[in-house]
Amino acid sequence: MNIALKYISRVALLFILTFSFEGFSMSDPEHEEKIEANEGKINTKEGIDNYIKHHLKDSHDFHLFSYTNDAGETKHIGFPLPVILWSSNGLVTFMSSEFHHDDNGQVIVNRGGSKFTKLHSVIYELDANATAISFDEHHHPENVHKPLDFSITKSVFGMLLAGLLMIIGFRALASGYKKSPIPTGFARVLEPLVLYVRDEIARPNIGDKHYRKFMGFLLTVFFFIWILNLLGLTPLGFNVTGQIAVTVCLALFTFLIIQFNGNKDYWKHIFWMPGVPVLMKIALIPVELLGILTKPFSLFVRLFANITAGHSVVMGIAALMILLKAQFGTAGATGISVLLTLFLTVIEVLVAFLQAYIFTMLSSLFIGMAVAEHDHEHAHDAHGHEVSDAEDVRGDFI
Repeated sequence: MNIALKYISRVALLFILTFSFEGFSMSDPEHEEKIEANEGKINTKEGIDNYIKHHLKDSHDFHLFSYTNDAGETKHIGFPLPVILWSSNGLVTFMSSEFHHDDNGQVIVNRGGSKFTKLHSVIYELDANATAISFDEHHHPENVHKPLDFSITKSVFGMLLAGLLMIIGFRALASGYKKSPIPTGFARVLEPLVLYVRDEIARPNIGDKHYRKFMGFLLTVFFFIWILNLLGLTPLGFNVTGQIAVTVCLALFTFLIIQFNGNKDYWKHIFWMPGVPVLMKIALIPVELLGILTKPFSLFVRLFANITAGHSVVMGIAALMILLKAQFGTAGATGISVLLTLFLTVIEVLVAFLQAYIFTMLSSLFIGMAVAEHDHEHAHDAHGHEVSDAEDVRGDFI
């Protein structure tokens, strides 16, 4: 609880400081004229919508914020990331700062005999004789092609950071058990979460006989999603689990584990459903095959949609200080925006855990369906009645 309160207070302080500086700049008459002229300021609904969409995308650098100095020049604050491309002339590497924060295809970077430009967060390689990017009547680039991009983007950096934090945390937990049966320090925070995944997610859905085999994957995916969701609430602006490619890969791991560990009962229920007429068995085959695909589809769509929606709402509420400025003034609009944004940020902390739990719980449920042994002996109570086990409970749930 103390950690959560400390985190919330820091987020609140960051919002207050950021919006206060913005408010001071808006109260300056010279800056008012610059806003009206749209000189580097985002002051319209369309501009805000475009900014939110840009934030939700992956990027090749970290852009923290921008400001306009007294000379009217727009300054960008952030730090670059490595760009790694396989071009028509081979491997090319450079820092994303070479683009000078340009995302409109105006800056050309010459490296390794190739020319590169960045347009809408995508890096293109210009054709051999081209000196600038050109567009067709639909404003699509026509004299460029995409190189293979292996860059360390913001999302890749976030995943590496999450992986590093997991290694440090679980290494500390493992080392603590070597010294004492009761962990100390931050390891005491991890232990109840590990036990929760084991006792509340893995065992009930997979069963006591098979759950240990899948604990490594379930713990990894739970903490990986949870940490990435929390990083998305920091000022660094991560939106890793809001990238459809990331959620698809996570769901694909679950899909492969299910198919490679499915027992004969699992495949029998798909291709020759027991206990139904022959014609119904044939009719159910395509339905069951479709069900194989709908399970991972539900996993990646749910995670992607919820995280993306959360980021969009938080940023939209933060933009109220600009949209409501005319009605409530700078101080009033900023105050309303800060309070609402802080409230939604606290909710997003809960959603960060909830989405990690849902993804892990559904993954364990689908795995349990694949490894369940349907012809098994039941335990009996003192009166000789059968006792429902985890597989019976899972079957009733399905």
